[in-house]
Amino acid sequence: MVDRVEETDVLIVGSGVSGLFTAFKLADTHKIFILSKKQEYESSTYYAQGGIASVFSLTDSFEAHIKDTHKAGVNLCREDVVTFCVEEAPERIHELIDLGVQFSKRDGHDNEYDLTKEGGHSHRRILHAKDMTGQEIERALLQACHAHPNITFYEYHMAVDFILDDPLSEYPRCIGAFVFDQEQEQVFSVKASSVLIASGGAGKVYLYTSNPDVCTGDGIAMAYRAGARIANMEFMQFHPTCLFHPHAKSFLISEALRGEGGILRNHKNERFMEGTHPLKELAPRDIVARAIDAEIKKSGHDNVFLDMTHLDGEFLKDRFPNIYQTCLQFGIDLTTQPIPVVPAAHYTCGGIVIDEYGRTDIPGLYAVGEVSCSGLHGANRLASNSLLEGVVFAHRVVESIKVDPPSLFDGTLPQWDPGTAVDSDEAIVVSHNWDEVRRLMWNYVGIVRSNKRLQRAKRRLQLLKEEIDEYYWRVLVSSDLLELRNIVTIADIIVESALLRKESRGLHFTVDFPESDDQNWKVETIAHRPPKTKKRPKAWETPQMSTLPLLKKRKAHS
Repeated sequence: MVDRVEETDVLIVGSGVSGLFTAFKLADTHKIFILSKKQEYESSTYYAQGGIASVFSLTDSFEAHIKDTHKAGVNLCREDVVTFCVEEAPERIHELIDLGVQFSKRDGHDNEYDLTKEGGHSHRRILHAKDMTGQEIERALLQACHAHPNITFYEYHMAVDFILDDPLSEYPRCIGAFVFDQEQEQVFSVKASSVLIASGGAGKVYLYTSNPDVCTGDGIAMAYRAGARIANMEFMQFHPTCLFHPHAKSFLISEALRGEGGILRNHKNERFMEGTHPLKELAPRDIVARAIDAEIKKSGHDNVFLDMTHLDGEFLKDRFPNIYQTCLQFGIDLTTQPIPVVPAAHYTCGGIVIDEYGRTDIPGLYAVGEVSCSGLHGANRLASNSLLEGVVFAHRVVESIKVDPPSLFDGTLPQWDPGTAVDSDEAIVVSHNWDEVRRLMWNYVGIVRSNKRLQRAKRRLQLLKEEIDEYYWRVLVSSDLLELRNIVTIADIIVESALLRKESRGLHFTVDFPESDDQNWKVETIAHRPPKTKKRPKAWETPQMSTLPLLKKRKAHS
């Protein structure tokens, strides 16, 4: 048993835009701990190429941005959330600019930002920093946070589970977390008045993903185990264009290339998006991804191509320097050659249920960004609304903590007890099961689904859950084992959510129910852990599933 206990005001799990922005805005009045599974910058934010959406042009309007968001979300976005996110966006972005974020300006116009356009947007409203927007935002926020004495970073530290004051009560509150120190290979307790989950999405549940390795759904899985509701996990967004090359790992080809005129072509050099959707290559991502998937299956080839060769080469090099140089490393000159691309799991539109101030069902526990289900994205995220969601909800969490702080826990935190666990001598169990979960999710729960394939995935996942759970309690924890435990939990929730929704909507397309059904299915799918009857959770139990009407306003701590 490890007797190490740390104490802070606010514990933040994750160091992307949501976690860092929250930390900076709270640091004057609160002591902050920030956990990073890898290096402090390693997050989906760092790899975000496109930009952040906001109304900055005189020819644009809040009404247009709101309409585009609802249209992409296929009637499943929350009206109040979409409205305040769009209307609060300019103020939050000006805060980023004040912190030193340098968005690209128009050539020869020092006071005018270079706004670009992406799929689903009716106007140019994407602020960007070339094609490295996330990296620039991460740089500025890390610099600001490091300059503040109240913020402490813990690199190579991974949250294991949240600590509740009374795990068996009907309304427990979060009072901290168990944290795994990867370098010391030990678990210790962190006591905190408020805990913020900002750990990102779950793209690594799938075999092919644009996400960095850290995106294994940890925050969603931990919140589920703690008893929070998880919503709409059937809506996994597949980015239409990931670089297809045997040595290119998860490199995203930004939608902004299509925004500047890129054309999708098949191996016959045919432009297949013509006739598929009025917006052609700029159709919402779910439509483009399904079109590419259909083209690949029809042709028997492994990929399609994104053609930029008709555009000015010098413009492409200046506008997309990172993509240009990366493609060049793999022998592809995008100014003279079409880029081979394939869809990949990209963004988790579902997640932990939160209210308009980032509060979960559990007092003291907040969630912001891709890990959450705020109601902004509905059944399909509009491009570049994700960084926007991160900063808007981070600000609202700060307001909530300052105005209505959770009550302090004055008791003693439980210490981590490994019980009779021993060092593993069967690491192959982790690597084999990790691979199997991701492959079955890609093959059976991908872009196009069917009840038959989903039931097959469900049966296999049941066996894997039991096997992984037994192994988890028998051996000492490692980061790989913790991630495996989390991805099988997430995979299970995705399958159950997909089986529950008897229609096709946005990112969830099933051949058994190919049409949308607003009369019966304009609802959110909710996964909830079966009630605990003893302290050790039964990971092999199937989530309790239900539907919830799309309410005008959510309630937290319910």
